[in-house]
Amino acid sequence: MRRVWQLLYTEVVEFHLRLQMAQIAMWLLPPHVGNRLRIYLLRLCGFRIGRGTVMWGAPTITGSGNLYRRLTIGEACWINTDCFFNVGADIWIGDRVAIGHQVLILTETHAIGDSTCRAGMLRAAPVSIGNGVWLGARCTILPGVTIGEGAIVAAGAVVTKTVSPNTLVGGIPARLLRELPADNLQRANILADLKTSVLVE
Repeated sequence: MRRVWQLLYTEVVEFHLRLQMAQIAMWLLPPHVGNRLRIYLLRLCGFRIGRGTVMWGAPTITGSGNLYRRLTIGEACWINTDCFFNVGADIWIGDRVAIGHQVLILTETHAIGDSTCRAGMLRAAPVSIGNGVWLGARCTILPGVTIGEGAIVAAGAVVTKTVSPNTLVGGIPARLLRELPADNLQRANILADLKTSVLVE
């Protein structure tokens, strides 16, 4: 009898009634319609999502246990269609983060097993995405990754390790493509360009 209960438990452990009801409601909305309504429905479930954030399509959210407390999204973010959030561990998304089409954020993976089954024990590690980050379409963020503030991840990249702030990374696995100007430096350059153009004219 115990084995039957264990089998039943494994079949329903990742079923979340509140989330399922919200996803059904969201899937009734066409893409780019009801962008704030999706956020409202996810807040009703218990997810922490900041003001001004919009969602242009229903995301797929997976994970066992109290996943509602493990996903935090900041203010003024925009999240495009068909994104996938695997919330086996915490996912923290800062403010003003732009997430492109079909982005995957994964917190769970498997240890390497022996030759009889290479996908070994499941393990989880949190993902943190800093303020102002832009995640390009179809990029994949793997467990344990931190993406620094103001960074850009190019479309299709697979991020396997920490990304420094104000950098552009791309490729498989993602590598540094170039440094990006910090906000205050960029403003200073713009002001210098304006002063130069006024003097020249």
